[in-house]
Amino acid sequence: MNRTHNNNELKIDYVNAIVELKGWVSKTRNLGGLIFIDLRDRYGITQIVVSPENPNYEKAKALKNEFVVYVKGIVVERENKNLTIPTGEIEILASEIEIINEAKQPPIIVADETDALEDTRLKFRYLDLRRPVMQNFLMTRHVAMQSTREYLNSHEFLELETPILTKSTPEGARDYLVPSRVNKGSFYALPQSPQIFKQLFMISGFERYYQIAKCFRDEDLRADRQPEFTQIDIETSFLTQEEIMAMTEGLLVKVWKDSINVEINAPFDVLTYHEAVNKYGSDKPDRRFGMLLEDLSEVFVNSEFSVFKNTVTNNGLVKAIVVKDSADKYSRKDITKLEDFAKIYKAKGLAWLKYQDELTGPIAKFLSDDEKANVINKVSLENNDLILFVADKENIVHNSLGALRVHIANQLDLINKKQFDFCWVVDWPLYEYDEEEGRFYAAHHPFTAPKNDQVDNMYNNPRECIADAYDVVCNGYELGGGSLRIYNQELQAKMFEVLGFTPEDAENQFGFFIESLKYGTPPHGGIALGLDRMIMLLTNTTNIRDVIAFPKTTSAQCTMTEAPSKVSTDQLKELGVKLDG
Repeated sequence: MNRTHNNNELKIDYVNAIVELKGWVSKTRNLGGLIFIDLRDRYGITQIVVSPENPNYEKAKALKNEFVVYVKGIVVERENKNLTIPTGEIEILASEIEIINEAKQPPIIVADETDALEDTRLKFRYLDLRRPVMQNFLMTRHVAMQSTREYLNSHEFLELETPILTKSTPEGARDYLVPSRVNKGSFYALPQSPQIFKQLFMISGFERYYQIAKCFRDEDLRADRQPEFTQIDIETSFLTQEEIMAMTEGLLVKVWKDSINVEINAPFDVLTYHEAVNKYGSDKPDRRFGMLLEDLSEVFVNSEFSVFKNTVTNNGLVKAIVVKDSADKYSRKDITKLEDFAKIYKAKGLAWLKYQDELTGPIAKFLSDDEKANVINKVSLENNDLILFVADKENIVHNSLGALRVHIANQLDLINKKQFDFCWVVDWPLYEYDEEEGRFYAAHHPFTAPKNDQVDNMYNNPRECIADAYDVVCNGYELGGGSLRIYNQELQAKMFEVLGFTPEDAENQFGFFIESLKYGTPPHGGIALGLDRMIMLLTNTTNIRDVIAFPKTTSAQCTMTEAPSKVSTDQLKELGVKLDG
């Protein structure tokens, strides 16, 4: 039983050829005695025809979906052509059929459109992955990975590997820990990223490194996050921020062209962190539509409306978004739902006005004529516009209105789903301050360098210190983040000090790395691109589990293998681990 062709290969010029095919039965139809079989493999579909006179007729009648079969026959031209598939002008008159293997009734429909719930799809993932749409997702992933390697190899990068079993270090997300059998009471950690090791490659003199790396973070999950994910990890020596950004743009241009044949324009627009947050309410802005955040704080400094006035007086912000030509599309009930959405992001409420020849709405009676005129002029209100306000602390205003503008844009279908809008967000804060814990955290990681003119601010004014950091964003997703690194041991010690590490803490956690900085460390920097999110964008899906072969659920479980699972008492005893309870 040979296989001469795949199931997407045979066209009209193969008529009269004798061919041998293998694959899965996708569908069978018995029409007036003639049996039609759709034979599927990863390449496509070929239609097989068996007539009642054919000695294989009874065998063909016995075929069921997902049987694995061999077919030999002659290629003939179809009477009723199906031009929606590449093989739709021909069919195979079977002269021989062999059942290679039978199949139970599958619990999901193995087709692009399936009615199976995601839990069922994940439990029977090997069947879900037979669906052509899922195979296309993973084939796009393959192309993107190969394109990445081709680009970086051609730019003198070396593909090098870093350890999976490593040391647990603070900062960032929670580690996955692995107990050591040989060294009882000690633990390895799975890497959240190869950050320290890729910097050690630079200290080792390799100059240009990359890796398509597995990373692990024990954190709460959502649609675009997994506990085990893949990143394109890159590090370089002696390159400037601008050179790293240009190199990254070239990589993304190639990946998009190779994967989906889409030309993207470079160089990308560059926004500062503060520009992105102030205009879009997000450090990963979706710029495919308008509805920018408008700062109206000054308008209400002396307002009779106490909610707005008190917010401004207490160093908060009053900002708004304008939903163009939509006042008549949103009832009070609809706006209440928008308010409930904003409250998810800690907004205390959502004030609103409609402009229909005049400003109307619940807060209109509290505003003076001058304030109304200033609002109209400042945001260029036009007839039938809806304006939505949030008054609160700066981060709450930005988070809630930033999320709301995207929510409304999806509601009103304002987003061109075929557009890819790339930009850079630069000049990030070096630190984030945790009010509850009363301490600073590294905004990216503790090895990110401050800008050259910001070194004094590291210690004297950490809230205002700006990092040499850069994120690449597409369509509201952070595709990757990077920075120039600290390569001076004194500067690294200062960073640890601001982050609250004692010299002993720093030595205990990072001693091997601190020691390495003493032996001639070159200036270096890099970036890590989220491969899974890239494939989400390339395949136009919003669920990260669609583009990972064997993903985890939102509760970090694999329902197919039933991981994580209990282990035996003997295994725990051998590891020196005892469970509570």
